Amino acid sequence: MPSFDEVLKEAGEFGRFQKRVFFLLSQTGITFSSLFASVVFLGPAPDSFWCRIPGAAELSERCGWTLEEERNFTVLPLHLGNESVTGECERLDVAWDTSVSCTSPLARHGNHSTGNLPLAPCHDDWVYEEPRSSIVSKYDLVCGNAWMLDLSQAILNLGFLAGAFILGYAADRYGRILTYLLSCLGVGICGIIVAFSPNFTVFLIFRFLQGMFGKGSWMTCYVIVTEIVGSDQRMVGIVIQIFFTLGIIILPGIAYLIPTWQGIQLAISLPNFLFLLYYWVVPESPRWLLTRKKGEKALKIMRNIAKHNGKFLSPHYSEITVSNEEVTNPSFLDLVRTPQMRRNTLILMYAWFTSALIYQGLVMRLGIIGGNLYLDFFISGAVELPSAFLIIVTIDRIGRRLPFAVGNIVASISCLITAFLPEDIPWLKTTAAMLGRLSITVAFEVVYLVNSELYPTTLRNFGVSLCSSLCDLGGIIAPFLLFRLAAIWLELPLVIFSILAAVCGVLVLLLPETKGISLPETVEDVEQLLSHFGKCGKKRKHRDTNSYI
Repeated sequence: MPSFDEVLKEAGEFGRFQKRVFFLLSQTGITFSSLFASVVFLGPAPDSFWCRIPGAAELSERCGWTLEEERNFTVLPLHLGNESVTGECERLDVAWDTSVSCTSPLARHGNHSTGNLPLAPCHDDWVYEEPRSSIVSKYDLVCGNAWMLDLSQAILNLGFLAGAFILGYAADRYGRILTYLLSCLGVGICGIIVAFSPNFTVFLIFRFLQGMFGKGSWMTCYVIVTEIVGSDQRMVGIVIQIFFTLGIIILPGIAYLIPTWQGIQLAISLPNFLFLLYYWVVPESPRWLLTRKKGEKALKIMRNIAKHNGKFLSPHYSEITVSNEEVTNPSFLDLVRTPQMRRNTLILMYAWFTSALIYQGLVMRLGIIGGNLYLDFFISGAVELPSAFLIIVTIDRIGRRLPFAVGNIVASISCLITAFLPEDIPWLKTTAAMLGRLSITVAFEVVYLVNSELYPTTLRNFGVSLCSSLCDLGGIIAPFLLFRLAAIWLELPLVIFSILAAVCGVLVLLLPETKGISLPETVEDVEQLLSHFGKCGKKRKHRDTNSYI
């Protein structure tokens, strides 16, 4: 009796059917990356803002002042009294009477110089002078509330973290495609609510939920793609990362054309409703069906794949039996119960954490150089494109481990060189930092592929989701690590990044090579990976399991 992979080979490992499913699901990467980086364009800091004095709005209307005239009457006396006070976060602690003179609104305080007038912190009466709306001006995230903008991104990453656990578990228990479709629905609905949130609390709640569902849709679509292709075509797991980069490249164009933050939020959220149409064209993963003892449904899907690929399964594929491994609901203990699974899990969790921390740290470092926000963001995204092509041309020739390790080591060296280069050659520092970002992007993309190849079908989605949750933890820590350490020494974060990447480069060499090896179906298959490849370095043709068709 042939194994599942042998039946897949006969039905077509990457035929017309798989190419169509791959292209459709890859679009999820565009919407997910747009959500991931959207805060850059949802919350840009306003160019200028100032604090109104109570009663100023009524007086301005009665006197027919322009906004500039009101600003002069409000901020100029404050600045003359104390040049260090800009009027952004403090105001004169006076109340304007609408009966006072339009030309001398502070006349009744004439006995005091403006320098002696009391000051008060501004709370909720800011006036913003900016060409585009943002959540900063909508919810007054300035001065003492500025930290709340960082909180909004941390909340999104917490949503990613929750999605990795909750929806990763759901995908392994209730199915890949069901979890994917419900996640896409959740992203769309929560995105609309975020756009029209009446206050910042509602905004945070539904941004968290949008992050949770967004992570579910992205991770599940990735697993579906890798499970329906043969072992020689699993580099589609790398190609799908190109669509993530495309989302990064497209986002500044969307933000440039749409003048409001609500419009940008809707533009990156509404396309998720289109993914619900995949219900009729993307089937459930037959590998998952086998693990849930649903052999007839798996066989039906395999015949449909063969039909669309212009092939025909042999008539003797009429019965299907599934793995003798007991069907259980996945848990973290399943990932660390056996030696090889435990080693894989711990190394992959560290690799996810390190890749995310360094990637986001380098992005934020390059983002503070100023200039045109839209152009700079576009270029920073374009820098990532070569990484996918580098992996594609090397991964099936030299395997997974070497590019994985080299990506981390080169990132480590680049960060260290950048840290100690003198400031008078900024172009060289920028080039070294760009090389570091390119290299860590290579490592980041390889970990996606390796993670899905090192877990059995029964634990694959849960394993990928759990390990990748460390990516979200790295994303939460990155801004705090960067800015707090930079306050001690500007280049100290780069030194820390270098150490983390170097350690990761060594650890990933301890993982088994998965080049050309069939996806493991059981935990026993995973335990045999390292010894198998170490002895013969060839594909495994047989398994000690009854998971056959």
